[in-house]
Amino acid sequence: LGEVKFEGKDITFTEPDERVKKGIVLSRERHPIFPDSSIEENLKIAAYLRKDPEIKKTFDFVYSVFFHLKEINKRKAGFCSGGEQQMLAIGMALMTKPRLLLMDEPLLGLSPVLQRDLRRAIKQIRGEGVTILVTEQFARPLLPIIDRGYVIENGILVLFGTGQELMNNPEVKAAYFGV
Repeated sequence: LGEVKFEGKDITFTEPDERVKKGIVLSRERHPIFPDSSIEENLKIAAYLRKDPEIKKTFDFVYSVFFHLKEINKRKAGFCSGGEQQMLAIGMALMTKPRLLLMDEPLLGLSPVLQRDLRRAIKQIRGEGVTILVTEQFARPLLPIIDRGYVIENGILVLFGTGQELMNNPEVKAAYFGV
């Protein structure tokens, strides 16, 4: 099956909390939120492994990336829209102060406006030095902002390149964009 390495170390069988301590965090397609807790409480819960005094700065950063969450931070997460829950899930991941942020299907079910907001957020997160790895079936909106893209079919790597190269690739256009 192989192994998974991060910064040269095998993390294949590393427990999830240990991965988080190493700076690796996953924001999943199905939002792992606490529906009966407020947005602010969800963000605090996500930072439970952190003991550093910079948590306030991380809150400020999350609210700068997803400013709408600050406006509704007392709302119970279960009453948030799907897009708001997606922002919250990513915000919760950011509260762990990751070095590697894995995002599974972040665009799934988002309106074009929220997709645009998420692209802006990804750029802002990258600007803070966080490496982001995204798996996305509908990757076209993300191609303009990615450094590298990989097309995998049935578990096999079939194409790779910069976002621009993939956007201009006739095979990608025909197979994935209907062009």
